[in-house]
Amino acid sequence: MQGQQTVTLTTAQAIVRYLANQYIEIDGEEHRICGGGFGIFGHGNVTCLGEAFYHHREDLPLYRGQNEQGMGFAAAAYAKAWKRRRFMFCSASAGPGTANLLTSAALAHANRLPMLMLCGDAFLTRLPDPVLQQLEHFGNPSFGVNDAFKAVSRYWDRITHPTQVIQSLPAALATMLDPADCGPAFIGLPQDVQGWTYDYPLSFFAKRVHRIRRQTPDMFEIADAVALLRNAARPMIIAGGGVQYAGAVAELTAFAEATGIPVVETIAGRANMVHDHPLNIGPIGVTGSDCANSTAEEADVILAVGTRLQDFTTGSWTAFAHDAKIIGLNAARHDAAKHMSATVVGDAKLGLEALNAEMAGHTAPASWTAKAQDKRAKWNAYVAENTRVGNGPASYAQAIGEVNRLCDPRDRVVAAAGGLPAEVTANWKTLDIGTVDVEFGFSCMGYEIAGGWGARIAQMQMEPDRDTIVFTGDGSYMLMNSDIYSSVLTDKKLIILVLDNGGFAVINKLQNNTGNESFNNLIADTPTATTQVGVDFEVHARAMGALSETVSSPAELEAAFGRAKAADRTYVICMKVDPYEGWTTEGHAWWEVGTPHVTGSDKVRDAHIDWESSRHKQRKGV
Repeated sequence: MQGQQTVTLTTAQAIVRYLANQYIEIDGEEHRICGGGFGIFGHGNVTCLGEAFYHHREDLPLYRGQNEQGMGFAAAAYAKAWKRRRFMFCSASAGPGTANLLTSAALAHANRLPMLMLCGDAFLTRLPDPVLQQLEHFGNPSFGVNDAFKAVSRYWDRITHPTQVIQSLPAALATMLDPADCGPAFIGLPQDVQGWTYDYPLSFFAKRVHRIRRQTPDMFEIADAVALLRNAARPMIIAGGGVQYAGAVAELTAFAEATGIPVVETIAGRANMVHDHPLNIGPIGVTGSDCANSTAEEADVILAVGTRLQDFTTGSWTAFAHDAKIIGLNAARHDAAKHMSATVVGDAKLGLEALNAEMAGHTAPASWTAKAQDKRAKWNAYVAENTRVGNGPASYAQAIGEVNRLCDPRDRVVAAAGGLPAEVTANWKTLDIGTVDVEFGFSCMGYEIAGGWGARIAQMQMEPDRDTIVFTGDGSYMLMNSDIYSSVLTDKKLIILVLDNGGFAVINKLQNNTGNESFNNLIADTPTATTQVGVDFEVHARAMGALSETVSSPAELEAAFGRAKAADRTYVICMKVDPYEGWTTEGHAWWEVGTPHVTGSDKVRDAHIDWESSRHKQRKGV
């Protein structure tokens, strides 16, 4: 028998060559699964991984990051824009470079997004120990910073011999492409092992075309779900982000239209339906709408599709009646079975098709659907007034309303953390499907601009004539803004709105709402901020190569946004908004927050009593 053909490569070279030959079929076209990567070189990854990346720089473009955490955010946003069908890798050096990726790995894990981390590690031989930036654990010499990623990765491995790549890389890829287990994969690469060689089988590097698995739901589970839905007097659908990841938007709409069942959206599920679809009853939950939340309170059967039922969706499980029945349609068994739901474990597209077929001829009571639609009409009127320029001091809502009015329907909107996710979720009118990215799974400050950069890289590959629009507050801007420079360097234009309310205003609001005095959130209320200096965000953004301007009111946004649209590079628009007035005050479900049970403050005690007065509505896990 003829011997197997081999090629001698370093561990790093084998990893990069393998990635360059993995493809995926999307809508009949083949794309590399890995769209490239983000990297900051250090001694732990420049000599071996860097050498391998260089020789594949055309196949797998490497974007130079400014901060490893920002790289991870950009990779997560890229994967979200591609609906989890493509991913980026992040390469960081051993020590602090890798440690900086922890937060973004946690974000990708919480949001079920694929991201591959290729990170330096301590020398396997230990001959030079202790090396620069190594953490020494005297009782466990193999334990280090990279072990921290076990908590925030769906797949974790440390390569201790070049042959392990043959098993580890396909396993990591399978995890990132799995609809149920999707999330970040971490591969630790000791600095010496990266350069060690092995005679790899050439067949390992053969081109392979992958497809996302679609699991057919069990027909007994479909039958149980259909029985519940047919007997429901007040059914409702919760549409989550998994609807988009499964490519099931058309099937969701077809099922809702065939049955007349009202649909509400989670934060991740925003843009499953356009805002004016008659069965779109609005966003649900803590950052939701009166129409969706009151509909949820009355619903007797709830079909939860592609959602992990996070507390902002469920109002910490107070949003639904105690006796309401939940059906969980989800590719992940863990998500489908929450709160003793009737499970339909499987692909959302196939599951909705099966439900639609079995529900043929059945429609929800017309009076129930009409009632939900009447509520939505009232909410639309509220949003129109809430976003109207001149209705009060400059606010997030007014800025959101103006951008919503002026943008292209296919422009992509990115927001995260602080007050903007709530304001965007409640006030943004979806103009086209799949155009909203509100990161509230990990609610991570700093995602906005870095995530916008990653989203723009993806958008340039799919819809280069459209724009990525980023909403960020001053707090998030101060935490992470360096990818403005990244976007300029790489010709990935962003339109960024920096809405300055003088600190962490939404947490100040929560502080006040729980009876506490303003303290250490707004800069004006920070006792140690003894020199009250404002930040000139316009000048700062310009220093990183962006075009920028400051507007004094929402009324000036129209002209500024027009200039941003016409610009040839990243454009930053800065505006002050009121930290106290102009918040969206309607549409909020209860949210469990720990409040002091004992206090010397009457205001804090009264707020605690008021907060706890809604706890009786909370479902106890069933």
